[in-house]
Amino acid sequence: MADAANKYTQNASGKFYVDDQCIDCDLCRETAPANFTRSDDGGHSYLFKQPENADELRLCEEAKTGCPVEAIGDDGE
Repeated sequence: MADAANKYTQNASGKFYVDDQCIDCDLCRETAPANFTRSDDGGHSYLFKQPENADELRLCEEAKTGCPVEAIGDDGE
């Protein structure tokens, strides 16, 4: 389960975030490309934009559910 105390600083402020358990599998970036991107320096994904509509929210939830290491959380600020 994702831990807000261990979230990456690159995450956009708000509900969703990626923490340091990310294994850079690309699932979230493929599922919700309008919201997740990759840190080339860190070799992990992060949420660069919080969902702004129902479709983006649904895709972020889908990415969270599908994350193989549960590195996506939805209990942020």
